[in-house]
Amino acid sequence: MVVNVANTGNAGNTVSTPQEMAVRYWEFSRQQARGRSDAHEELSARISHDDELCELLAASLPAGHKQQPDLLLAAVRQLDGPHAEWGPRGAAAYGRWREWTIRHWDEVRSVIMRRSARTDEPARCATLLPLLARMPQPLALLEVGTPAGLCLYPDRYRYQYVQEDGRAMDGPGAADSPVTFTCRASGFAPDGEGGAAALPGALPEVVWRGGIDPAPLDPFGEADDLRWLRALVWPGDEARAARLSAAVEAARTAPRPTVVRGDLLDELPALAAQVPSGATLVVFHSAALNHLPPARREEFARLVRSLLAERDGGGHWISQEHHSVLPWITAPEHRSPGAADTPLLTLALDERPVALTDPHGRSVHWLPSALS
Repeated sequence: MVVNVANTGNAGNTVSTPQEMAVRYWEFSRQQARGRSDAHEELSARISHDDELCELLAASLPAGHKQQPDLLLAAVRQLDGPHAEWGPRGAAAYGRWREWTIRHWDEVRSVIMRRSARTDEPARCATLLPLLARMPQPLALLEVGTPAGLCLYPDRYRYQYVQEDGRAMDGPGAADSPVTFTCRASGFAPDGEGGAAALPGALPEVVWRGGIDPAPLDPFGEADDLRWLRALVWPGDEARAARLSAAVEAARTAPRPTVVRGDLLDELPALAAQVPSGATLVVFHSAALNHLPPARREEFARLVRSLLAERDGGGHWISQEHHSVLPWITAPEHRSPGAADTPLLTLALDERPVALTDPHGRSVHWLPSALS
């Protein structure tokens, strides 16, 4: 599945102080884990008050992405550390977790250094499907930032859309798929009438799939890669873990995509050149560009525009990023149809904002007249 074409290397030098590390874990506990995972909220809070462990983390991990709290927590889970299933709860359990982590630090650090905290959320296909279904068929899907390629298989899943009035409506779906993605929908979707979010008429016809990622995973052929994806699912979210496993099974028998390991910009032109003629090229990405500096994001936008303009028959660009990542296509408002603190993504078609979406594909709010 993966073709090695570039050496992406490690990020940064060791410059964080133990105090900065403590703040990072405290903020993770309060701003990210709270309300999503009681286990991760408690564990990261305890780490933030553990001077010795914060000193170890600051001294031995490169500053930047390798110091992400969820990367450490997932590494210990993958190695079957104490309380790996549900997370250590209480002082005694934390003591066992802490002792094990320090004693096995070389193994834990090895996992952190070769892995990324970026996970794959195939349920995002529920927010992409209404756009893909209305494009000229067949499609060639090219995902920029594809941790495991699971969003390249929208035609392999089933979908259910829950309307604002609570009605659950089945969307199109592969009849034999073991997974159904449920998505709350509001506003006017493609071809929507009467104020309801319309259902996609049919699954897209996908004839080519490809992707780029600095550290791609192969959950179909590498058991350790699938195990890592499962370790990234936070304790207590059994439904998401089940969806992940079912999505892998749904896509297992499909032809493998062409996935390239390397820089998101450097590898894009050559991969796009492999797209067969006669297919509508769709370049898409979800929560993938936030690690690029602003100048590189602008360079990426220019590159995508150029590739689509030069392609016979053109194509489309679907972005699904936080509003701060591509500010020139920010949606006019960012109120969540669900919890007030949900960090919504802006879904845009060819740089035109069309919807606000949950990062895990659980909701889509179509913007007024966005797709008219």
